[in-house]
Amino acid sequence: MNLPRLTKARAPLTREVEIVDEHGDRGIVSIPAERDLTVYVDQRELVTLMTLGAEPELLVLGYLLNQRLIELAADVESITVDWEVGGAAVRTHAGIDRIEERTARKVVTTGCGQGSVFGELMAGIERLRLPDTRMTQAQLYALVNTIRVQESTYKSAGSVHGCALFTLEEGGEAVRMRCFIEDVGRHNAIDTIAGWIAMQPAQELGGARVFYTTGRLTSEMIIKSAQMGVAIVVSRSGITQMGHDVATRVGLCAIGRATNRRFLCFAGAGRLVLQPELAGSRQPAAA
Repeated sequence: MNLPRLTKARAPLTREVEIVDEHGDRGIVSIPAERDLTVYVDQRELVTLMTLGAEPELLVLGYLLNQRLIELAADVESITVDWEVGGAAVRTHAGIDRIEERTARKVVTTGCGQGSVFGELMAGIERLRLPDTRMTQAQLYALVNTIRVQESTYKSAGSVHGCALFTLEEGGEAVRMRCFIEDVGRHNAIDTIAGWIAMQPAQELGGARVFYTTGRLTSEMIIKSAQMGVAIVVSRSGITQMGHDVATRVGLCAIGRATNRRFLCFAGAGRLVLQPELAGSRQPAAA
């Protein structure tokens, strides 16, 4: 398979600014370096994404895949990002069929930074077929701990979301983090991971996939996870009603409020192999 040519136009993830605290003391702190990136497909302006710019080419590729504007990474010839003009130029091999019609209706999502998705995102979700993935409670705890110790922009600057792709090791309780991305919105982070997956040789990405996000599980996040062949999604936040409905419809396991040894499985509990003895003693109810 001929993969697209990508530039490597990474941008600084943070910048330093002067602050004044509650005591009147001045100091310097780091904040996320949000910037706009306008995407052009075959010289046609498509959308402007607000992003940190960690992996802009993968973000653009994953965005096109998750919006179902392209079927495969190989549909794209090249993605060129130029931060001086804040643009990403996408060149496809054969154009995008009915692009004007398919991008005419935009929906503003609940994602941070008000992400936009096109109206066809919900179409065809009934045809999604997820792998027969099972995860043990021990693997869930290992995943959460891996995220806890991960060095991140959030720890140094805050105000960003993080997403990660894990694979489950066969015959054991281990998990392996394959890709970790932070951005101003969780929708950008998951799109970047979709782009990363599309650029990997199939034999290099073995094992059952589990997706983690720091943000809430909305319908957009559930659909995009399912499109990436992910059957289990974990979040440290909660889930929306539509996110729950979609997860139930496609048979996806949605786990939220996952911190330390606590979690709530909102949907697809059959995919989670419970080991309640690992959870420790129950906390007494508040008086």
